[in-house]
Amino acid sequence: MNTSQESKSTTLVSILQQQFLDVNKARIRFISLFVIALCKVKTVNYDRLASGFDTKVDKLSSYRRIQRFMSDFDLPMKLISQLIFSLLPKKKDLILVLDRTNWKFGEKNINILMLGVSYKNVAIPLIFIMLNKRGNSDTKERIYLLNKYIEWFGIDTIDCLLADREFIGAEWLKFLTDNNIRYHIRSRNNFKVLCHKKNEEIPVFWLFNHLMVNEFYHYPRIVQLHGQLCYLSGKKTIDRNGKIEFLIIISFNKPEESTQYYKERWQIETLFKSLKSSGFNIEDTHVTDLERLERLFSLVLIAFIWCYNIGDFADKHFKNIITKSHNRRAVSVFKHGLDLLSKYLLTNYNNLNIKFLQFLSCT
Repeated sequence: MNTSQESKSTTLVSILQQQFLDVNKARIRFISLFVIALCKVKTVNYDRLASGFDTKVDKLSSYRRIQRFMSDFDLPMKLISQLIFSLLPKKKDLILVLDRTNWKFGEKNINILMLGVSYKNVAIPLIFIMLNKRGNSDTKERIYLLNKYIEWFGIDTIDCLLADREFIGAEWLKFLTDNNIRYHIRSRNNFKVLCHKKNEEIPVFWLFNHLMVNEFYHYPRIVQLHGQLCYLSGKKTIDRNGKIEFLIIISFNKPEESTQYYKERWQIETLFKSLKSSGFNIEDTHVTDLERLERLFSLVLIAFIWCYNIGDFADKHFKNIITKSHNRRAVSVFKHGLDLLSKYLLTNYNNLNIKFLQFLSCT
């Protein structure tokens, strides 16, 4: 079998052509070169990416090619989302996770709102928007993401939605309720809920103040928060500074499931870590234009799902990830796949005989 670098990118072009039917071959050729280079050099820095392009042209030409793609090419989010969705291990009863990540380059705040799918210790990214501001997202931005998901993949694929304290609000909860989307969302302690038994509004933490530390409690009655009926679960904890803290979860229904579900919310933090310091180092970019950043980030997500699926396959069938004494994996499934793929792309080393290039194919 021909394992030259050029044949790898050619094979990947053929695979991506099946996914991106309306994109011309030259653009797909660039995407293939970019994703392969990214998995080799593990950074979005243009200079290093250009060095990783498997072409006969010089580095400066590759660098300019990257710049032209990011400034000119329209890469619809729907294409990327549909590619990733087609590669998901399961496509029903999905647990969606909504969160935001940010970093700062100079005086510019880079802020990304992400919707992902919880699966085996990570949230697989599906849809995102770049926020032209610092700080929290607003309701319109959240609803936009969920509506895009529903339009592209169907509301019947959703099991529930998980989110942190930032994602609470009257219009937002009404949108979820009206669309019958189950949710488990953390509440701020000082939010006020209307207790129908007492017919008065009280701070939500009052309902959990009687607990012992780490004792979990499902409040047995429906309450009203921001005009929406919901259930509450929670526990009293101690923070790092020794102060009393509360973990209070607002649920659309089935509050007895809230703890187990909400534990999966942290998986999107694993995703962000993979995109940053533990993977592709997106904070290395000097790009601040939001449209160019969106194109760059979209290509990074293609590389992410490629590496994740390789790591998942290798962990199940060949080279199990070592579990340390504290029962945590030595590396994530994504990092496992990235390390295997990177070595293969750089050296052709493939002692497991994995068909690396096929993991971006949905056939």
